[in-house]
Amino acid sequence: MSDFVQLWVYLSTTPLFGLTATLMVYVLAHAFYVRAGHAPWANPVLWSVVVLACGLLATGVSYPTYFAGAQFIHFLLGPAVVALAWPLWLRRAELRQRWHRLLVAALAGGSVAAASSLLLGGLFGLPRELILSLVPKSVTAPVAMGIAEQIGGIPALAAVFAVITGLVGALCGKYLFAALRIPTDTQGWAARGFALGTASHGIGAARAMQVDADAGAYAGLALGMQVVLASLLIPLVFKLF
Repeated sequence: MSDFVQLWVYLSTTPLFGLTATLMVYVLAHAFYVRAGHAPWANPVLWSVVVLACGLLATGVSYPTYFAGAQFIHFLLGPAVVALAWPLWLRRAELRQRWHRLLVAALAGGSVAAASSLLLGGLFGLPRELILSLVPKSVTAPVAMGIAEQIGGIPALAAVFAVITGLVGALCGKYLFAALRIPTDTQGWAARGFALGTASHGIGAARAMQVDADAGAYAGLALGMQVVLASLLIPLVFKLF
């Protein structure tokens, strides 16, 4: 028992702790996800966040100590996002034919996502800073933080709202699409993926890729389009109005 305590004390104060804990928890969560038949409620990202957060609270390990090791995985997010371009390259011919419809859909989806935050925040009487932190919730977390900072929101809260939005989309997307009777043919998967990437950014795109190649490709496209459009348009609209 004393050897285990000494090992825990050592690991909890070195970068190895964050890296090891993240990898072990995610591998176990993914195994559970596969065993559950890829059910949305068993999303490995969701359960990894829950387990790691509870573990840090229970052991008293500070987040900076944890992130000292987890940052090595965080670094890989960049190459992972770039890799999303490969499925799009394979579908470049059909994207050329649909670019105008995809642009309209991206503008409409992004506008509704931002406007719904303002509307709901106003209806519930939320503080202005909180509402402005909600506006970029459907954009991937690092970009949402930058947008929130520009328009007067709180970057840390914007990141939290973005992650929650992504998880909700990954959990509920399947059931919502079924309720809307969106088919599961090639066109249907493209529509599902684009909608999921628009509303739930990277987490939604990851879920789409696990389900269908076409859905994953269009989710990655929607993610990229929202990053560009939101970064340009949201700060501009708030400066004008």
